[in-house]
Amino acid sequence: MKDQVPAAMPQCFENWCRRFDDVFSRQKQRQEFRVYLGGLLGESQRKNLSQLVTNTVDGSYNSLRHFLNNAPWDEVKLNNRRLEVMHQCRQTTPSQGFTLIVDDSGHRKSGAATDGVGRQYIGEIGKTDNGIVLLTTYLYDGVRRLPLDVALYQHASLFEQGKADPNFQKKPDLALDLVDQCLKRGYRPGVTVIDAGYGNNTPFLKQLESRNLTYVAAIAKNRQVTAQTSGDESARKQGLEAIAQTLAVEQFTPVQLNLEQPRTVWVALLPVHVPKLEGTRWLAIQLNASSFEQATEVDYFLTNASDNQVSAAWVAQT
Repeated sequence: MKDQVPAAMPQCFENWCRRFDDVFSRQKQRQEFRVYLGGLLGESQRKNLSQLVTNTVDGSYNSLRHFLNNAPWDEVKLNNRRLEVMHQCRQTTPSQGFTLIVDDSGHRKSGAATDGVGRQYIGEIGKTDNGIVLLTTYLYDGVRRLPLDVALYQHASLFEQGKADPNFQKKPDLALDLVDQCLKRGYRPGVTVIDAGYGNNTPFLKQLESRNLTYVAAIAKNRQVTAQTSGDESARKQGLEAIAQTLAVEQFTPVQLNLEQPRTVWVALLPVHVPKLEGTRWLAIQLNASSFEQATEVDYFLTNASDNQVSAAWVAQT
């Protein structure tokens, strides 16, 4: 059943769409923008173009396809306008000290007609397959999670010269572009959160530090750091998993996480030296049990936060 028609949408929908009218040069584009947005707001779980048109009374597949693929409007200007509107609304204005989340999302996709589609690691299935990867930044202030920017990752295999092609960009470079876009808008996060795909990249961490950004980065268990643990006469280079196995039960602090399903984690903190980073950083080892032997989930985090900011509770809750 067709459940969306722009003329039947509430007045607030039309008021919202009008804020973007001057981004589009033609009335037909403004109309298709309303059809597209109305389709996205529909109840259907599938959001591909065919389904959006099926659910929309005024929808035409060819018209909407032309609007999305060929019509002369600028998606960057559209997103900038969205962020301007977001900043003007009291309900969506980001509070100071928000968390910036940098992530990528891979989705399996058949065919090769869509930009960026190729054989690459797809996060949603946990293996290499034919698909597309997007990098995103979000802000979270404890109440709201709002999208900021998105960038399409083009795998090296999609370029004639591979990684040597001047147009090829690695994921960390794309991620830094998104971080810089956030900063240029005047949004300065209290902390930046990244997964191990970026946390294991030391040059990326150095770039964050050069921008005076505090981060909490997930890192892999085989990452090598220099640390002094119990029984060591001096600091030595060792893997994170080896360090975790040497820690006594009393070195872990329980932290209650007030999630939809509350749970307790145990966190140990110790200062470490990371290769190619000057000075010390804090390593946090987080377990889902009170000891390494009992734990079935072990997470490793690295942060450059100041000593007076870092605590077991702060790392786990961040």
